[in-house]
Amino acid sequence: MAFPTPPAILTERNLRAGELDSNPTAALLRLYAWMHLARTGDNRILDLFRQGLIKGTVTGGQGNEGLIVPLILLADKAIDAVSFTHRDFGGHLLWSDHLCDHLNQYFANALSPTLAREGNVHHGDVKNRSLPMISHLGSMLSHVLGVTDSQRRHGKNAVGFTFFGDGSSSTGDIHESLNLASLLSLPILFVIENNKYAYSTPISEQFTAGTQLYKRAAGYGMEGFEIDATGDIETVTRTLASAIEKVRTTSRPVLIEAHTIRMRGHAAYDTCDYLAPGELEAILAQDPLPKFRAKLVAAGHAAALEKIEADILAYLEACIQVSLAVPRPAPDAQMLADVFAPAAPALPWQPSVSSQPSAPSSELPAPSSKLLAPSSELLAPSSELLAQNAQLNFAQAINAALRKVLAERPESLLLGQDIGTYGGAFKVTDGLLKDFGRARVFNTPLAESACTGWAIGLALNGHRPIEEFQFADFSTEAVTQITLNAATYHFRSGAAVPIVFRLPCGGGLTMGSFHSQELESLFLSMPGLKAIYPSTPQDAFNAILAAYEDNNPVLLFEHKGLYRRGKHPVAWDANYRDVWQPKHLRAGSYATFVTYGEMTIPAAEACDYFESEYEKTFDLFDLRGLAPLKLDAIKASLERTHRLIVLHEGRRTHGFGAELVARLTEEHFFSLEAAPLRIAAADMPVPFAPELEAAYRPTKEKLIEQIANWIG
Repeated sequence: MAFPTPPAILTERNLRAGELDSNPTAALLRLYAWMHLARTGDNRILDLFRQGLIKGTVTGGQGNEGLIVPLILLADKAIDAVSFTHRDFGGHLLWSDHLCDHLNQYFANALSPTLAREGNVHHGDVKNRSLPMISHLGSMLSHVLGVTDSQRRHGKNAVGFTFFGDGSSSTGDIHESLNLASLLSLPILFVIENNKYAYSTPISEQFTAGTQLYKRAAGYGMEGFEIDATGDIETVTRTLASAIEKVRTTSRPVLIEAHTIRMRGHAAYDTCDYLAPGELEAILAQDPLPKFRAKLVAAGHAAALEKIEADILAYLEACIQVSLAVPRPAPDAQMLADVFAPAAPALPWQPSVSSQPSAPSSELPAPSSKLLAPSSELLAPSSELLAQNAQLNFAQAINAALRKVLAERPESLLLGQDIGTYGGAFKVTDGLLKDFGRARVFNTPLAESACTGWAIGLALNGHRPIEEFQFADFSTEAVTQITLNAATYHFRSGAAVPIVFRLPCGGGLTMGSFHSQELESLFLSMPGLKAIYPSTPQDAFNAILAAYEDNNPVLLFEHKGLYRRGKHPVAWDANYRDVWQPKHLRAGSYATFVTYGEMTIPAAEACDYFESEYEKTFDLFDLRGLAPLKLDAIKASLERTHRLIVLHEGRRTHGFGAELVARLTEEHFFSLEAAPLRIAAADMPVPFAPELEAAYRPTKEKLIEQIANWIG
């Protein structure tokens, strides 16, 4: 479908600061044209919503144009990164795509950039580093940090632009991101769009009297200042140009508190009845657009402005008609298929357990920060290269796989708390910092949400991070990032997020409720996440490689009780991807027995007992891949045995076993000879004392008792 040709003045989406001196008339008219398009477009979108032609709601940026338009005109859209919010329609228009593309998003038609899967301004252009927002305000900032860091590692002198309001400045993600950007010395321009209201809550109910939000910058070791984005547009533009240049040159973040206005309330349904008498009139009097127009008219540009306005109005109406004619979206199989990114080809791994660290790739240089800069001596090979068929415990096997990834894949990096010099809480990353340097093995601050968002941003731009959570329990601090950002990116934008989340989990080590959780049911109830739960050193080694090369976010559950539970041979396995499939541990005929993780050990012991004492054998499977579930072999077993036992360590109610039972029996219900047996932990927080924890968790003795009662 052909889109209308934009007016000539809208074909220029960039502004160099020097143009304000060398060609001021053209520069100022360009600023006005884009501000006018943003305002007129926002107003027409509101009209179309009220006519019922746009669904959901709309959140206008009327009054914010004096900030967003100059800033994005000045940005280098060929290399910079951004994530816009509700008030930034003008930024979307400038960054990329045709006006019709953006209108199609509002109409949620068949040609919308998100295929009508996301609402109004919840879209972006990931291939051009414009990251789509979600409604959990603040969570997008760290993604911009990650993409900008990735751009710098790629050798591009990029700046990241983040936007958030006075209300969302209170969220923890904002503060985590400010600290992380300062710590990493990332070139980020943080912009607070302070329009004095968070929906209906005024700043007097958000902060103590006299709070100046930009002064928070000092607490993070960065520069901060405030501007009046409703004032003289030329002055605002010069100020923003200077700030962008400083950030780009110094690679240090800057925080700007931009005082703006919100002329239409929070959204289309906002009645603004919370405003005091005369307050709306005072807000409208600050409108930057008519003040800017009056200045240009006084300078003798009335005729030029009238032409710009007429051309833009005609263009806008033509675009609306085109977008209205686009068909409605039709549900199809692709919608479900797009929950996950397509399968990736296998990477060209060296056919060995050990690998020699490669030299830094010229395509992926380290960032300029002294903190992250590697030294040549740290890239020397480890003095203890692993032999083929090495005897390794579970933790050593993961270490070997991580070492192999770092050595062979220059786009890889590890992050997590205490993973550097200390080697991680369980010493799984021991020695990796020494051999690969801080550009590749990075100790994170205690900021799981922002650090996960940073890793997501890296993954969106060509890197493949592996994040270790010190304990799986602490991943709950990053639930929004994992389940609503990483897991949904491909469905709503088509962008792959190749990232691995390592989750040391499970009980039995007397660590109590906050260090012993099994969280697979929590996470896997949300679409878009893959998961592997290995139970042997060989499977752990294979799982790292298989998860790493997947183009989706992968949860890698590592039971802490397995880390040092004996050594076993670990060899190069060309079929490492089979770790996504269940493993048949032993053959039997009485029942199909399904488990995973550390529970494979008591399950095998119980099988031995029933074979010797009852002369009954079980077809035992280690599930390994929890998502997506691949159950064909287990279903075939169930067709033979007609009985099912499911065992997992997590709690019984809403536990993962319930899903397994449902999946395995819904096709074979009438052929079952007994009700399925589901064995799991008790429905309580994980107790601390070893005697109490043993009563909580499944054990060999409890398995034998429950199975014996089931056999009857």
